[in-house]
Amino acid sequence: MPERTPQRTGPARTDGDVRRGELAAFLRSRRERITPEQVGLPRGPRRRTPGLRREEVAHLSAVGVTWYTWLEQARDIKVSPQVLDAVARALQMDRAERGHLFALAGATDPVRGKECTGVPLPMRRMLDQLAPFPAVVQNSRFDILAYNSTYGRLLRDLDALPEEDRNCLWLAFTDEEWRASLVDLHETLRVMAAKFRASMAGHVAEPAWKTLVARLEEASPEFREIWARQEVVRPVSQSKLFRQRDVGLLRLSSTGLWTGPSHGPKMLTYSPDDEQSRERLEQLQALIRAEG
Repeated sequence: MPERTPQRTGPARTDGDVRRGELAAFLRSRRERITPEQVGLPRGPRRRTPGLRREEVAHLSAVGVTWYTWLEQARDIKVSPQVLDAVARALQMDRAERGHLFALAGATDPVRGKECTGVPLPMRRMLDQLAPFPAVVQNSRFDILAYNSTYGRLLRDLDALPEEDRNCLWLAFTDEEWRASLVDLHETLRVMAAKFRASMAGHVAEPAWKTLVARLEEASPEFREIWARQEVVRPVSQSKLFRQRDVGLLRLSSTGLWTGPSHGPKMLTYSPDDEQSRERLEQLQALIRAEG
């Protein structure tokens, strides 16, 4: 019998090859399911591509067309968490899809998930029991982790916001309803940015912090101008004046309590500085109960 010639085979696929292939297929499938109308783009008479074109995703994500094309071609390129975040937003991925995207890319999602806020049930109950005084748990990045009903309506309806936008710094610079509730807006923005910079000193390499700064710099010229000043301040308790749309002006003093041994999440409570503010907080709580 003639000898069989061994068949030539290509190089064995590595785990990285498999992951990149899965990532490319997943991105294509997500791109093809999004219609131009869903992202505010015209369909046009000659469109043959199901869903979005690659260049449209690249434009919506603010990344290069060639780079995004290589990503869908499973090229061996470095992908940052910030870019993955932008692509996930452009393709309108839900939490499960985002998790799958970052897992395939071997990266950490900079946007926290609700299940990982670390706010235990007893603390949530404590927040509720503090009403009508507004109370919130937030971390040093100004992410809002939990809040009671009064805080949820103090500056705007927080329940109506997507979870990734529930960040006090982001809202103060980009949300018109939130901004309208801050009586001394300019000084509040300056102090918040300075506090954020001071806190960021211990987190400069972390993707979530860098992603938030990048989003703010892109969305707000006002933030870019204030951020460039390089100001830092220490957190201090002070009286604040809020313009609540349903009950009017509220003069409140804030108190911060750390929820653990390290400077991570803390609970902020707001108490009224005068009888009129106390009455208006009670009115607000009554309105919330009537709606609920």
